[in-house]
Amino acid sequence: MRRNNTFRVAIIILALLWSGYQLYPTFMLSRLKDQASSHLTKITQTTGFNTDEINGALRQGQLEQLIRTALKGRSEALPAALDEAKKLAEIDDKIAKHEVRAIKRGLDLQGGSYLVFEVDLPKMVRDLAKNKDVKFEELLRSVETKAQTPNVDFFEIFAQEFNTAQIRLSRYWGNRSQTDAQIIDELKKNATDAVDRNLEILRNRIDQFGVSEPSITKQGERRIIVELAGITDVSRAKNIIGKTAQLQFSLVKDPEITNDVIVKINDAMKRSRPSTTQDSTQVAATTPVDTTKEAKLRSDEEMNVSELFPETARADSDTTTSDSTLLVDKEIFEENPFSSLIGSLGPDIGVPEKNLRAVERILHTPAVREVIPNDAEFVWSNKAEQLADTKYYRLYLVKREPELTGTYLTNAQATIGSGGRVSRQGEWEVNMEMNNEGAKIFSVVTGANVNKRLAILLDNKIVTAPNINERIPNGRAVIHGAMDAAEASDLAIVLRAGALQAPMHIIEERTVGPSLGRDSIETGQNSALIGFVIVVVFMLFYYRLSGLIANLALLLNVIIVFAALAQFKATLTLPGIAGIILTFGMAVDANVLIFERIREELRAGKTVKAAIDQGYERAFWTIFDSNVTTALTAAVLLQFGTGPVKGFAITLLFGIAISMFTAIVVTRVIYDWMTSRRTITSLSI
Repeated sequence: MRRNNTFRVAIIILALLWSGYQLYPTFMLSRLKDQASSHLTKITQTTGFNTDEINGALRQGQLEQLIRTALKGRSEALPAALDEAKKLAEIDDKIAKHEVRAIKRGLDLQGGSYLVFEVDLPKMVRDLAKNKDVKFEELLRSVETKAQTPNVDFFEIFAQEFNTAQIRLSRYWGNRSQTDAQIIDELKKNATDAVDRNLEILRNRIDQFGVSEPSITKQGERRIIVELAGITDVSRAKNIIGKTAQLQFSLVKDPEITNDVIVKINDAMKRSRPSTTQDSTQVAATTPVDTTKEAKLRSDEEMNVSELFPETARADSDTTTSDSTLLVDKEIFEENPFSSLIGSLGPDIGVPEKNLRAVERILHTPAVREVIPNDAEFVWSNKAEQLADTKYYRLYLVKREPELTGTYLTNAQATIGSGGRVSRQGEWEVNMEMNNEGAKIFSVVTGANVNKRLAILLDNKIVTAPNINERIPNGRAVIHGAMDAAEASDLAIVLRAGALQAPMHIIEERTVGPSLGRDSIETGQNSALIGFVIVVVFMLFYYRLSGLIANLALLLNVIIVFAALAQFKATLTLPGIAGIILTFGMAVDANVLIFERIREELRAGKTVKAAIDQGYERAFWTIFDSNVTTALTAAVLLQFGTGPVKGFAITLLFGIAISMFTAIVVTRVIYDWMTSRRTITSLSI
């Protein structure tokens, strides 16, 4: 009796068409990336910008503007460069569309980074506290030190320390009606909520950064695991992910107030030095001078910190990161010890990089803290500036309470400066927009402080401190300075995504370089190819024509498995390739069982068609049982395994299901087609 295989043939054809549709983006992606690299190289050669700057401008939709800025005055090169930019933008759009559907490769195949972040509980608890005093800082430092011991519970140590000191937690957290247990429960809930909110913020940041299919998962109560496959700049990604992004706008204190504070710091330091003879005459701090004269006016020499500030050095003697030498202007040291460590960068205080830690220690000594106004604090610039052979950081005295925070921010975009604000070719800046409430506050602040400076702080570091020339009524602000395209784009990303609800730090990091990734790809490809060839040769040698049929089914099996990976957006890893290689054996194993049954039926004297029917019928349940038990094992690995184990389990599950289809359905259709055309008296098996 002839079998009607119309439905089975239709299923096979649909499977082939579906596989081609799913795998097309993967095949096209490599070709498109090669084309994009070619256009990118031509643009870099023409404009002089690096690839990060060009890619940053491309992501912001400002590549044409960047090229016009770079090629101003070179009209002959402009049309060709703009044409390359247009082609690059078109290819980049295609790449973005194909990447969504292409097979994703894991860290071990294309390089990348595995990061484990943990919420900084001491910092979070400190930020939530009120009425902070010396006792509070002492207790929290003790908690922080003891909590560094492995396998201890932070909140248990926290409760013990405050209980031993006989201080109720309501003194610093919650209210008087709450018990210590209730306050600790509330702090624990804040920590858990902070991790959940940080998870979403990180996902938003990474999505905007452009990493294809990142893995961001929560581990336990305090940790977040981030896997970034295929990134070329790991440090940049870490900076975007780990930045707390607390944005503040604070007024800079007037120069007269800053100079007066420096005078008092000088006096406080002179009083703290036993060898210093007290002088009732106060010598004013050096007035700000032009930065171009700074190197000529100062005569800095390297001196040992213990020689200059013995008390400060002894207090920090156990700090391994402290510097042993400082750059000091000895001519003014005796009368102005603090001023001898600093200079002037235009209207601001400039501190040589070598003196940075010493100045920080001095500013945190009790004697110096007493002379700093309660409503003010010293804040550093976020990056150093090169002057002659020395790097300097700017030091600002700003109001302690910010005028405005980033909670009112609605948008931030990296753009190329234009008009009178451009101080050099291709300057990048970040334009920020606020909501209505923020715009009103910003309008009042800028209107009441015209001709004063407003510092923009990110994570308590000053990015820029522009002068307020007039009232700004529209709630728009600009961050500009020495930023390239990547830095401006990254800053805009973290501002748009919002500040982390609690600070985090990296406790584990594993990085796979691109070269190791390439080696993994080659090794994986070679192993898969060798395994495939060995199976194919064996089947052809041992089962001849039937072996060829099994090999056709095996090839279809591989194609459909990869198509399934693309369909379900699974990530292909080296363990995943191992799972695929295992399915090679399982796929032909089913055919081996069928072929051996057919051989037995032929030896029993049955016709070819009858032997084929009986072979498939009797082998089916054996194949089904073995595949189901393997699938159950793979399901357990998928449920309880992590990372590489899951990659192995996913490909194994796909391979099992598809091998059943190809071994039982596809090969049977081929046999039915062969036997339906003519009567076969012998079978090559």
